[in-house]
Amino acid sequence: MTITVAGNKKDVAEGLTVAQLVIDENVETPQYVTVTINDEFVESGAFESTVLKDGDVVEFLYFMGGGQ
Repeated sequence: MTITVAGNKKDVAEGLTVAQLVIDENVETPQYVTVTINDEFVESGAFESTVLKDGDVVEFLYFMGGGQ
C-alpha cells in the first residue's frame, strides 16, 4: 500500500502501525513526537493499535518550547 509521510509517498506493508512507522522512520525523540493522520491527531497511547490504511497522509510534529 502507499502512504504519504512528511510529504513523501512511500510503499509500506499492509498492517503497518503508527508505532512501527515511528521506528522505521528513525524519528528522533519519539517520546516527544505528535502524529497526525489525514490532519487528525493520534493519541500517543494509540500508536501501537492504530493501523495505517492505503492513501493515509502522516505527519510528525514537534512542539518546541522557548522564548522569554
